[in-house]
Amino acid sequence: MKYRIKLADGTTQLIQITTDFYKSWKVWKVQLADGKAAMLFKSGNAWLQRNEDILDNYLLTTIGKCIDEVILGKNRLAL
Repeated sequence: MKYRIKLADGTTQLIQITTDFYKSWKVWKVQLADGKAAMLFKSGNAWLQRNEDILDNYLLTTIGKCIDEVILGKNRLAL
């Protein structure tokens, strides 16, 4: 699915997030509008990326928060 995230400079960027499995880990593949791609995974409460991926800390945290809130449905109120 495609999502809009707000960057540190105040602009928004369209990203595509898909899920997959790598070995026994659930991973999220992120494709940025500028062509960059990253594979994210979660360890405890921390979002991590592969060594070869080059997301800055702000972008990694922002995308992780988007996955937590929108995709995984955390912090939503139960009705």
